[in-house]
Amino acid sequence: MTDATAPFETHVVHNQPPPFPERNLWRDDIALREAVAREGGGAFAAELDAYGALAGGELYLLGFDANRQRPLLRTHDAQGHRIDTVDFHPAWHRLMDVAKAHGVAGLSWSQPRAGAHVARAALSFLHHQAEAGSSCPLTMTHAAVAVLRREPALAEWAAKAAAPHYDPRDVPIAHKAGITVGMGMTEKQGGSDVRSNRTLATPLAEEGDYSLVGHKWFFSAPMSDGWLVLAQAPGGLSCFLLPRRLPDGTRNAFRLMRLKDKLGDWANASSEVEFCGARARRIGEEGRGVATIIEMVMLTRLDCMLGAAAEMRMALAQALHHVRHRNAFGRRLVDQPLMANVLADLALESEASTALALRVARAVDAAAHDPDEAAFARVATAVGKFWICRRASGFVNEAQECLGGAGYIEDSMLPRLYRQAPLNSIWEGSGNVQCLDVLRALSREPASRQALLRELEQVRGSEAAYDAALDALRRTLDEAAVAESAARRVAASLAILLQAATLLRAGSPVAAAFIGARLAHGAPPAYGMLDARVPFAAFLERALPED
Repeated sequence: MTDATAPFETHVVHNQPPPFPERNLWRDDIALREAVAREGGGAFAAELDAYGALAGGELYLLGFDANRQRPLLRTHDAQGHRIDTVDFHPAWHRLMDVAKAHGVAGLSWSQPRAGAHVARAALSFLHHQAEAGSSCPLTMTHAAVAVLRREPALAEWAAKAAAPHYDPRDVPIAHKAGITVGMGMTEKQGGSDVRSNRTLATPLAEEGDYSLVGHKWFFSAPMSDGWLVLAQAPGGLSCFLLPRRLPDGTRNAFRLMRLKDKLGDWANASSEVEFCGARARRIGEEGRGVATIIEMVMLTRLDCMLGAAAEMRMALAQALHHVRHRNAFGRRLVDQPLMANVLADLALESEASTALALRVARAVDAAAHDPDEAAFARVATAVGKFWICRRASGFVNEAQECLGGAGYIEDSMLPRLYRQAPLNSIWEGSGNVQCLDVLRALSREPASRQALLRELEQVRGSEAAYDAALDALRRTLDEAAVAESAARRVAASLAILLQAATLLRAGSPVAAAFIGARLAHGAPPAYGMLDARVPFAAFLERALPED
């Protein structure tokens, strides 16, 4: 007997890409592997290979689960006691556990040898592609070690923050092998203007201990074991470590007011908090809070760069997978010249962003013993943070267009990437903050200016368009003073030149095309305007080898 409904069955699925496959994100990324080797992290290739398999497999799938169920604030228990805890999906804890165990938050410190910061940067880049929200506490924990090590009394905190162990229990750190550390800098009235902070720190009887009263409008990672915060001590704005639990096991005196209802970053919790006489330990001198915490900020800004570049990389991989398995107008999308032009342009942007971020990681790696690299890191971090993070949102949207309507649907990863993309440009200082920081470094720190120009001059003579753009920039910088209103133009020019210089120094096959597209005639208003002679297919195979 025939099925009477068969003639009305219209839902026949065809011409649909298969699910994005499990893959090793390290092995698939030629540009990343070359950058790590070039910048001194090659000795860690085995660790990166192992994590690339995890990030492109188990962690990639866990990322979807962690973002489906947002964190839940519980201010009180069933008996009415104040507890101020946050519940996460189990996938979140697995993501954190694997990341900590593989050194995403601590390899730089636990294996202090040449290239460790570069390798840790690559680990962060891989992890961020799988799940970006968990990168926030991992980044802060990693960066906090640099500050915690300043205070001998906090040696246990520094060691356990760097340790390859994750323990989500709400207990004093004495009972843990590894911890996480968050931040609390901004307040409602000031935002990036932290010197306007009003949280008061009153000295206690024990030297170095203070009582904090005030609030933080963004209190990042509220289930951390402790936070680095800024508050006004008698001697001025100062840096403090505020623990979740005091040594005797009691809760510290703070109240989580609410979790932030954010555009993206759904798997991660951010909060508002009130300090009600919370006990904290001063780090550094009174009145030197910004100077004390700036090393942490520089490291988190590097991770903003890495995160934005990672989002570009994953968006490009998603788009390439789609167009290689989707037909329209009689042939595969990837074989259509205009689509290939768009994708090849995205591939140029992705490789240039990855290359610059890893170059800055090398400068950070060498900064402790090389003054020139330290000076370069000081200004290049702000330049790269501004530009790479600025480019991410438009990049991800372009990748969405490659999928069409499918790129706007939550079954795809691209909506999550698109919501996430603006975060890195806002966190740790928005674009204007970064650009003004660049101007200050260039005008007040001769070593940073010299290190930057030396980096750019190394490849002079390789490409005429590069040389012309560099000459134009030098004329601008040689003026008596660059107006604040021109800061973005200067920072953008520096960023594109640094990207081009890094690609030229690497001998990258995409260097000439990048310079032609970004410097020869000025940056075009949209992707997909490369010269028709560019070898699109070769660039796409380099970007992501076809299955």
